[in-house]
Amino acid sequence: MKGTGGGMISPQEAAVRVQANLAARRARERRFRAYGRIAIGIALAFLVTLFVSIFSKGIPGFFQHYVTLEVALDRAKLDPVGDLSVQSLYDGDARGVLRAALYEATGASGRSGRKAAGKIISAGAEQRLRNAILDDPSILDTTRRMTFAVDDDVDSFLRGFIKRETPEQDRRINDKMIGYIDALQDQGLISFQFSDYLIFGSASRNAEMAGIFGALIGSLLTLAVCLVLSFPIGVATAVYLEEFAPKNRLTEIIEININNLAAVPSVVFGILGLAIFIGVFGMPRSIPLIGGVVLALMTLPTIIISSRAAIRAVPPSIRDAALGVGASRVQTMLHHVVPLAMPGMLTGTIIGMAQALGETAPLLMIGMVAFIVDVPGGVTDPGTVLPVQIFMWADFAERMFVLKTSAAIMVLLAFLILMNAAAIIIRKKLERRW
Repeated sequence: MKGTGGGMISPQEAAVRVQANLAARRARERRFRAYGRIAIGIALAFLVTLFVSIFSKGIPGFFQHYVTLEVALDRAKLDPVGDLSVQSLYDGDARGVLRAALYEATGASGRSGRKAAGKIISAGAEQRLRNAILDDPSILDTTRRMTFAVDDDVDSFLRGFIKRETPEQDRRINDKMIGYIDALQDQGLISFQFSDYLIFGSASRNAEMAGIFGALIGSLLTLAVCLVLSFPIGVATAVYLEEFAPKNRLTEIIEININNLAAVPSVVFGILGLAIFIGVFGMPRSIPLIGGVVLALMTLPTIIISSRAAIRAVPPSIRDAALGVGASRVQTMLHHVVPLAMPGMLTGTIIGMAQALGETAPLLMIGMVAFIVDVPGGVTDPGTVLPVQIFMWADFAERMFVLKTSAAIMVLLAFLILMNAAAIIIRKKLERRW
């Protein structure tokens, strides 16, 4: 070994220098590991903070307050025509029947007292009563204990968001309502239970009645359209580009553009869908069909890239063996290469679908932010999707919408985790090591 002056040094001196450098390198390695652990710790801290914030608000969002009333189901008032048709039930006096039960439970009297008591119960109680009669007409002309959601202001008061100590003129509920609520609680008629409106309800301006069922069905229909379009087109494109396309400048340009499309912001695909499908072809806005097509355009590059990687991972010996026994190139691909690459293709497709499930920006551009109460029955019915429903709820001021927004985010996260878990399981089950 040479010294700093260019002369040779003894083996002992060389050993000392190597030992000194070795200690310095090990110290640098320890510092590098420490920096990595600190970075992971910071990332985990942010993740834990995010989950704690969402779960602390989301779990209460799955529950709400209900009031139980003894309802006298007078057939003459509720079904004036007597044919149990929907129109007859709508013409009936369901509101009057419910208010009579409420006045009985609270002891409300006088015009102002009854007006205050009437505000305790949700505006959706009448529809709940009609649905109960449609499900079981035999309950007419009987008295039943039935449970109805309370108004969102009453729910906020019972949760403590509206303080009793606040001056009456600054509260959304007055002293009489508080007195009636206390009376109902003393009788054990108010309960805090799982909200069936959240899971089975649809869009509503009344926070206590708002639910995600319509958006959930809209998301499933949109993803179905996206999957039907993007998976076969993406796999076919990957097979052609990887196995059959000539290696020339045009193919290279196509491959570069596909790789670049995977990095294009999703809102650009929304603008594309707005311009072509709605602007040029005049298709209706806010339907799962258009949403699925736009998401398919956005997901295609991901599926193509992952499918090409899966095809490339199949050993050349598989192709050589098939060609050697007389199979054509198409037979080699369809019977040997594609089945062996399918686990990787499915993994990429599921990850692409999970990404599409959480997308909001492109769907906002094609009008899926519309307020739609009905649950879509097909891909051409107006509908919305879960991320857009969350986006809309986040803009509402009522306190219960804050809780329901976090609860809906938890449902969306659960779907995303399930889809990613499915991708991992498929890869573990079907992958082969060569």
